Amino acid sequence: MEALHSLLAEIVDLAIIVFELMGVGVLIISGIRGIYSYFTRNPLTRLNLAKGMAMGLEFKLGSEILRTVIVRDFSEILTVAGIIILRATLTFLIHWEIKNEEANHDLHETIRDDDVAVGKKEENVTNQKVIKLDKLSLK
Repeated sequence: MEALHSLLAEIVDLAIIVFELMGVGVLIISGIRGIYSYFTRNPLTRLNLAKGMAMGLEFKLGSEILRTVIVRDFSEILTVAGIIILRATLTFLIHWEIKNEEANHDLHETIRDDDVAVGKKEENVTNQKVIKLDKLSLK
C-alpha cells in the first residue's frame, strides 16, 4: 500500500511540474505575442493577451489542485487553498475582462459596419442625383 502511495505521489509531482511548465510557457508566449501585437497596433491586443493569461493561469490552477492530492498537513492545505483562491479570482477577473473587451470590440465593429453602410447609402443617393441631373441635361 505504501508503494502505491509513493507511486501516486511521484506521478502527481511529475504532473504538477508539467502543468506549471505549461502555464509558464503559455504566459511567456502570450506576453511575447502581446508585445508584438502592441507594436503592430493590433486592435485585439488586449483581448488576445487576456485570453493567453487566462489559459496560463488555468494550467497553474490545475497544478495547485493536483497539489492538494499529496498534501500531508493542515498548514500546507491552507497555503494551497490560499493559492487556489487567488488564482481562481485572477482567472475570474481575466474572463470578466475578456467578456467586456469582446463586447466592446463587437460594438466598435457594429458601429464601423453601420458607418460603412451609411456611407454606401449616401454614395448611392449622390450617384442617383448625378444620374437624374445627367438625364435632365440631356433633354
